[in-house]
Amino acid sequence: MNARFLLAAVALVVPSTVAAQTLDEIVARHLAARGGREALAAVRTLRMTGRATAGPGRDAIVRREIARPGRIRTEFVFQGTTGVYAWDGEAGWRVSPLDGRLEPEPLPAEDAAVAAEQADIDGPLVDWKAKGHAVDLVGSEALPVGPAHRLRVTLKSGAVRHVWVDAATGLFVRAESTRKLRGREVVLETVFGDYRETGGVAFARSIETGVRGRPRRLHIAVETVEVNVPVDDARFRMPR
Repeated sequence: MNARFLLAAVALVVPSTVAAQTLDEIVARHLAARGGREALAAVRTLRMTGRATAGPGRDAIVRREIARPGRIRTEFVFQGTTGVYAWDGEAGWRVSPLDGRLEPEPLPAEDAAVAAEQADIDGPLVDWKAKGHAVDLVGSEALPVGPAHRLRVTLKSGAVRHVWVDAATGLFVRAESTRKLRGREVVLETVFGDYRETGGVAFARSIETGVRGRPRRLHIAVETVEVNVPVDDARFRMPR
């Protein structure tokens, strides 16, 4: 068997690699997959509710409200208590009964930065240059869901995130970030799936997150997504 015939035979049985794409093409594909610039810009407020499960008997109701420009409130209702983590556009605050904090207090700086990051309805890739971020194409990788483009996102704040954009759909399927947990740096891994449209925009309905190297995972099943619902500004401000 000559070498040329051997290469042709191998090509028939080895999965093809991801077609080469530039960073701009990947970002454009991602924007289109989300629903397009006009559909995203039309979303002024967003409310998501679902159920978070960390194991048997460890279920919580999760509610998240986001409003432009850059405000967010996340609630966890667990065993009759409600935890709140919010960013009002300038400062963050929390009520964390599971940590014994029953009164509103300012969020630690790192948690406040994460809340501000999550308040971006569009996500970090849309208009990333105008936002002051930097994005680099690291390469392509094979994930359990299929080939994906790996991007390194350096936020304006200096924080670095890695995101994987599915080569077939253009949607986020994975993200990694380094966070501090009880004073120690850990890598937080998040997997996204079950995208469905609301208001012409695709949102993940399945989210799984956990610390690299640890078996426990938090599974979030998003049950409802509402766009452009009335949200009182006071929801984001820390009670006095």
